[in-house]
Amino acid sequence: MKIIVAPDSFKGNMSAPEACAVIEAGILRALKDAEVYKIPLADGGEGTARAVTQAAAGRFVKAEVTGPLGGRIETGFGLIEEGRVAVLDMASASGIELVGRDKLDPMKASSYGTGELIAAALDTGAEELIIGIGGSATNDGGVGMISALGFRVLDDKGRPVGQGGEALAKIASVDCNGADRRLKNVSIKVACDVTNPLLGPKGASAVFGPQKGATPEMVQILDEGLARLGGAWIKAGLAKDVEQSGDGAAGGVGAALRICLGARMESGAMLVMQYAGFFSRLGEADLIITGEGMTDAQTSGGKLCSVVAREGRRAGIPVALISGALGGEAPDLLAAFDYAASTACGQIGLEAMIRDSRRDLGFAAENLMRAIVIGRNRKA
Repeated sequence: MKIIVAPDSFKGNMSAPEACAVIEAGILRALKDAEVYKIPLADGGEGTARAVTQAAAGRFVKAEVTGPLGGRIETGFGLIEEGRVAVLDMASASGIELVGRDKLDPMKASSYGTGELIAAALDTGAEELIIGIGGSATNDGGVGMISALGFRVLDDKGRPVGQGGEALAKIASVDCNGADRRLKNVSIKVACDVTNPLLGPKGASAVFGPQKGATPEMVQILDEGLARLGGAWIKAGLAKDVEQSGDGAAGGVGAALRICLGARMESGAMLVMQYAGFFSRLGEADLIITGEGMTDAQTSGGKLCSVVAREGRRAGIPVALISGALGGEAPDLLAAFDYAASTACGQIGLEAMIRDSRRDLGFAAENLMRAIVIGRNRKA
């Protein structure tokens, strides 16, 4: 039996490669002759660069950048296809998991480190960049990112506005004369499944700002500030509008990448699956197992596991979901997946579930395979 194991990370617990290894071990305990193809995945958020780089047999390059609230942090990016393609995570430079919950502040958080990471990738001579922008801590419209790449975002007296969401209210103009010239010769794909516009009730500040620590008062200030930024981009002749799908991703970094860097938005899940080799293995598989830390109503709306299920079903291959916890309605889950199970084994509290997570994930995978073996034996 040939099995693709293609999970997302179990956030705050296991990386996607770690989850692959645990699931594989469970499979082989029940079915020793199974052929397991481990394809760790991500959807543009934390772990995207490492998942793609590992699957594509690339190499990881270390880099030091400015963290979302200042200070220097060590991160990196992947190089694949003989160094022609660089793979980056915004989450690793300007991510929410780099900031303690009690310190989240979108008025202060900056995407400057993401710009530094892009510059470091350009230093390698990469011809194409894949940038995952999920999991950000910022709501600065990408002002920090483009500032690190030579753009000047100025107030009404021609002075740099500074960093963080609080700088947006000062914006009067954008000067792109000093922008890194290498950006004109590189192709940029953005791995992102967020479709929100930049502004308004469905925009970056209103929808995602509260997750990053924004109060209702901050949301209004940030939305008005992003409108000023959008106006400055239009005035500079860089854009006609800021209403494109995905402009609101990562606190407006989606718009900055499209408008200032000429990037193209693509499905994060599909992009990672393509580069990770998922589709090259699909025709060989008898079963696909995917998984994530928490499954809820959002999963069936386009999150990674549901995209895996959709592509599996298109190929006529059953797809099993093993999740840390299952939310939502059972009919919806079983409409998306052929099998869905939680790894939880009766623990009380998240801490206990995380403590036993590897044991429980391995058990769930082994249990699934035992059920398959029983079914085969009965048919025989």
